[in-house]
Amino acid sequence: MAHKEFVRLLESNILILDRLSDRLKKNPRGDIRFPRNQMNVLVRLYLGGRARLKDIAMREMVPGPNLCATFRKLEADGLVARTVDEHDRRNTWYSCTAAGEQVALQAMDVFRKGIERLFENVSREDEGVLTDALKKMNTVLVKMELNDA
Repeated sequence: MAHKEFVRLLESNILILDRLSDRLKKNPRGDIRFPRNQMNVLVRLYLGGRARLKDIAMREMVPGPNLCATFRKLEADGLVARTVDEHDRRNTWYSCTAAGEQVALQAMDVFRKGIERLFENVSREDEGVLTDALKKMNTVLVKMELNDA
């Protein structure tokens, strides 16, 4: 029974977070001139380090050809560098350039400010409850990741 409750609560939280995320998208208040999908990929690349296209496509659940277009644009804008794997020329590695890192940091700052605005009316007590819950959740998720769950 507890397992079913966990799944139901997780599903409910995902839906609520989606709706809150929609609020952020409607009012970004940032001067970033790049489309959201490019910024998502750039930030994930910045945070995760260099990666192969196929790994990024799988993680983002985007078909490779669609992602190729995104990377071509990011590369043309000087935000991403592409290198061919010396050991296996079929693989291409992507990484952020210095300019890409700056744009990723700017996008992350806009995102953080949006979250702060979203939660600015939450009481200190509720903020503490959420913070404690997120810390516990993070601990469990890290364990799951380390155990390859």
